[in-house]
Amino acid sequence: MKHFFSISDVTDLKGIVAEAIDLKKNIAQFSELGKGKTIGLIFFNSSLRTRLSTQKAALNFGMSVIVMNVGSDGWKLEMQDGAIMNGDAAEHIKDAARVMGAYCDIIAVRSFAELKNRDKDYAEEVLKSFMKYAGVPVINLESSTLHPLQSLADLITIEEYKKVKRPKVVLTWAPHPKALPQAVPNSFAQWMKNADVDFVIACPKGYELAPEFMEGVALTHNQDEAFEGADFIYAKNWSSYQMYGQIVSTDPAWTVSAEKMALTNNAKFMHCLPVRRNVVVTDEVLDADYSIIIPEAKNRVTSAQVVLKRILENL
Repeated sequence: MKHFFSISDVTDLKGIVAEAIDLKKNIAQFSELGKGKTIGLIFFNSSLRTRLSTQKAALNFGMSVIVMNVGSDGWKLEMQDGAIMNGDAAEHIKDAARVMGAYCDIIAVRSFAELKNRDKDYAEEVLKSFMKYAGVPVINLESSTLHPLQSLADLITIEEYKKVKRPKVVLTWAPHPKALPQAVPNSFAQWMKNADVDFVIACPKGYELAPEFMEGVALTHNQDEAFEGADFIYAKNWSSYQMYGQIVSTDPAWTVSAEKMALTNNAKFMHCLPVRRNVVVTDEVLDADYSIIIPEAKNRVTSAQVVLKRILENL
């Protein structure tokens, strides 16, 4: 593995999940795999699980970790090639990325969508610029359109908790007071489409994901219908792709409740966190025995570890 930007960088989906679960059992055997190596964690946006889990995964391999918050610690970066830099950007990405690559053996970057210009966000200029100029492997810690470490952790969690060979997995939209990017649902859909699951997306009209993520996916605008017989319920809010970045609905009827979970096949409840309690999902669901949000969050370390292992083995 050279970079980890999306599922396209994984050639053996079942293999990486099995490797991750095995690695989780005995991480100590690789405690010096990253000795003498440095990873730079570059954050353009806030983070809790991603920051801590990736740091812990790197430390488990004996790596040194450098963390930089670009907004407060660095210069504003220019992304456009050929730009006349007479504005407020003091440094070009091609220079900054090359310098970071000179200091680090691996760079991991988080940069959210701005939700203003769909074409710009979906071009993924920040992550792709790092991959182009840094000269070292780059890991996606959540980009404008994808969050592959989260999706890998989700798939690992489903594998650990499934009770049938091919479980029914439902990604359901839920209300939220803010407009959120499509990165998590896009990525989840991408990974579930390639996994051995029966995958369904439930959302109000106007919240369909981009065509490349919806292709081949069962879609319903009836949440109750989707929940029937489900083995896993994955709740997440996202803003509209068609009416880009807009909130089309805040319908509280889409909040995941205990009554809705009762429609399922004793499903496990999942969410990537952070979560707005009693808006996206009720306390009763989040605090129930069938909620696996904490094991899911712990597997963020697991997913980061297996990706780092594969990259370190190829340095």
